[in-house]
Amino acid sequence: MMPVTHLSQIVEEACRLGPVKVSVAAADDVHTLEAIKLGTEAGLISQAYLIGDVGRIVAAAGSLGLDLSSHQVVEAADDETASRLATEQAYGGDAALVMKGSLPTACLLRTVLAAERARPMEGQVKHLLSHVAVIEVPTYHKLLLVTDAGMVIAPTLEEKVQMIENAWKVAKALGLVEPKVAVIAAVETVNPKMPATVEARQLKEMAQAGRFPGLVVDGPLALDIALSAESARYKGVESPVAGDTDIFLVPTIEVGNVLGKALLYLAHGKMAGIVAGASVPIPLTSRSETAEGKLHSIALAILYTRVTRPGA
Repeated sequence: MMPVTHLSQIVEEACRLGPVKVSVAAADDVHTLEAIKLGTEAGLISQAYLIGDVGRIVAAAGSLGLDLSSHQVVEAADDETASRLATEQAYGGDAALVMKGSLPTACLLRTVLAAERARPMEGQVKHLLSHVAVIEVPTYHKLLLVTDAGMVIAPTLEEKVQMIENAWKVAKALGLVEPKVAVIAAVETVNPKMPATVEARQLKEMAQAGRFPGLVVDGPLALDIALSAESARYKGVESPVAGDTDIFLVPTIEVGNVLGKALLYLAHGKMAGIVAGASVPIPLTSRSETAEGKLHSIALAILYTRVTRPGA
């Protein structure tokens, strides 16, 4: 597989794996239903379980011209019930992935975490669940992977290790070879008063010791250094990552959220999002995301299974 360089390629690559069944919680969201329509027409989706208020789902589908005859509409009295039923479909093997429609992210993730704990893993979640955003902007020469902008609020050092590993799996799904990870901080020097810089240096040392085979990890790096080799030269910073970063590991959820939304709204970016680390892939975007962004996220989740469940 050649590396994916544009989000439009994600749909093309995912279609080569064959259509899948998708489970959607609170599926009355128009953008989500439009993504289901587009995915069905493209050969990405064979069937969708559309769970929620049946009346609203049918009305929204009708406004889009979405033919529901090949899909299954399931009544759920509230968001919690819709989330539980959608998760059960996916974790029971009846759907390849689970996603949200109009409900809050936290509602879906509660049922996902419960399903993870119920699996035969001694009652614990085996892997950290973290969000990875794949962003395309016209001003950068390749896709940007940002983690974490939506789940892990203030990651510990060990959580950052797992976030890098989760993002590496997403990068593999995109066909990236030896992706470069920038551990983002406000400055490029280690300052004991800035824990993000201390942990960035620790992550770099772990990488040098072989903790992340197949990755190039450097930090601490300010965002301008990560994005611009010219900035690195001007500041006298030598880094194999500078100006060619694939994965941006941010220190807190606020940094990731602001970075992601700035790229979307100020740099005219496009995004796909996924929760990595779960047993079942979870496309995850903002509820305000366009149908195109949700479609790209579904395709990304399908590609992700090629790495996490290659025999599936």
